Amino acid sequence: MDKNFPLDRLFEAILTLKTKDECAQFFADACTPKELQAIAQRFTVAEMLYGKQVYSDIIEQTGASTATISRVSRSIKDGYKMAFERLKQSNE
Repeated sequence: MDKNFPLDRLFEAILTLKTKDECAQFFADACTPKELQAIAQRFTVAEMLYGKQVYSDIIEQTGASTATISRVSRSIKDGYKMAFERLKQSNE
């Protein structure tokens, strides 16, 4: 079996989800509430960094640590940027 098969299969499953409710149901089964909160916090931090907000504002609004913000800052690449641009387009 290909070592990437489990991850590929997970992504394929996620791509089958059609609504926000379906996503919520899937991720509620797949992750603990704490894991989901951590993912959501990192996404919010990334969005704020992408919007050029400063660390102090991000800390105040999200409660994220400077270490988390720094890690997220280093990881903002094509995936986050693509998601933010698509969110922006869908809200226009």
